[in-house]
Amino acid sequence: MSMPTQKIEIGFDLTESGYGPFFRLDDVEQGVLDNTEFVLGGELFYDVTDKVQAVSITRGKNRELDQYDQGLANVVFNNNDRTFDPEFAGSPYAGQIVPKRQIKISSGNVVQFYGLIDDWNLTYETNGDSIASAACSDATSSFALQTIATRTNFVQTSGERINAILDLPEIAWPLELRSIDNGLMTLGADTISDNTNALSYFRLVEQSEPGAFFIGKNGYVVFKDRASGPVSGGVLLSDDGNGIPYQGLRVQYGSELLANEIVLSSVITNTEITTTDPDSIEEYGIFNLTRTNLLIANDSDLVGLAEFYAQKYSSPEYRFESVEVLLDELTTQQQSDLLNLELGDVVEIRFTPNEIPPSITKYAEIIRIDHSVDLNNHVVTFGFATLDFAILVLDDAQFGKLDSGNALAF
Repeated sequence: MSMPTQKIEIGFDLTESGYGPFFRLDDVEQGVLDNTEFVLGGELFYDVTDKVQAVSITRGKNRELDQYDQGLANVVFNNNDRTFDPEFAGSPYAGQIVPKRQIKISSGNVVQFYGLIDDWNLTYETNGDSIASAACSDATSSFALQTIATRTNFVQTSGERINAILDLPEIAWPLELRSIDNGLMTLGADTISDNTNALSYFRLVEQSEPGAFFIGKNGYVVFKDRASGPVSGGVLLSDDGNGIPYQGLRVQYGSELLANEIVLSSVITNTEITTTDPDSIEEYGIFNLTRTNLLIANDSDLVGLAEFYAQKYSSPEYRFESVEVLLDELTTQQQSDLLNLELGDVVEIRFTPNEIPPSITKYAEIIRIDHSVDLNNHVVTFGFATLDFAILVLDDAQFGKLDSGNALAF
C-alpha cells in the first residue's frame, strides 16, 4: 500500500514567455490551424507537483451550530533553484509568482481544494536550502471582501435568494460553478443597505433556512437546504475490521450543543419568538440559543424553527467529534472512497472502546475535512455532527424510521 498520488497545479499566464502549449505562427507542430491542443494564450494550470514538500488543507467547521469557515491550504515548495522567487527572472514562471494565482490540489485524481494563493512566503537558509510556501484560501475569503449595493429583494425561497445575490454585477459568480438547492424557507422582501458585506448576507440566508453555505472542494458555491436529508449505507469507518480503519477517534460529550431556550426574531415580520424546553431547563439549567434579524417571511415558520431547535438540542450530545485516517495503510478503493467524501456527506462510525464490547455505532455528517501531506504520509481528519436527531428521509433504511429519533420536517 502507498500514498495516493498528489497533484498540485497553479494557474499561470505564460503567454509572453512562450513556455506552454501556445499557438505559434509558422511552427510545424504548434502552428497548425484549428487544433485543440495549442491555445492562443491566457492563464493555464501548470503541474508543479515535483517541487512540493508538504501540503495542508483545512475546510469546514467545528460544531454543527457554527457556520462554515473559509477553506485554507498551505503548500510548501522546494525553492533551491529559485523557481518560486518573484525576483528571479530565470524562473520558468517569471512575473507570475504573485498573489491571486489559482491553485488546484488533487489527491488520488480527486480535487481536494480549489482556490487562490493569497501570499507567497519565502525562507532562505545560509546552506542553500530554501522553501516557498503558498498560503491559499477558497472563495469564502473573496465574498468576505465583496459588498452588495443597496437593493430591495423579492419574496423568494432561500436558494432563489442565494442565486439572486450571486447574479448581481458586483458579485457575478459563474452559473457553472454553483450547486444551489432551491430552499424550503420563504424569505421576505427585505432591503439590503448599501455596502452590505456579501458573506455576512449569505450567512444570514443560511441561518434563515436553516441550511449550509460553503465552498466545495471543487470551487463550487454550495448551498444545501434543510431538505438535504442524510442518506445511510455509505462509507463505514470501523475499528473492528469490517470497514475502513482509522488511527484515532475523539469523543465529545457535554453542553456545547445544549440549547433549551430558543430566541428567534425576524426582521421581516418584526416578531420575536421564545421557545423553551422546561424539562431540559429543570435538568441542566438554561442554555440559550439566539438568532436575530432572520429573513423569515412567516411567523408560523419562525415558530416551527424555534420548536425544531428546542427539540433537537434539548439534551447533551454524545458525539464522535473526529477520526484520523492514515491513507498510506488503506487499499486504493478505500482511499478513493474517503477522497471522494465532501462536507455534508454521511458516514457510519463503529467504535469499540478499549476493544471491550459492545461497540458503539453512530451515523454522522461530515462538517470538517483536514489533510496533512508530506513526503511520507497522508493523514485525513474528518470532523462530525452526530445524526441522533435528523430530518426524516422517506425509504431510507436508517433515517426513514419514525421511532428512531428522526423528525418530520417543519
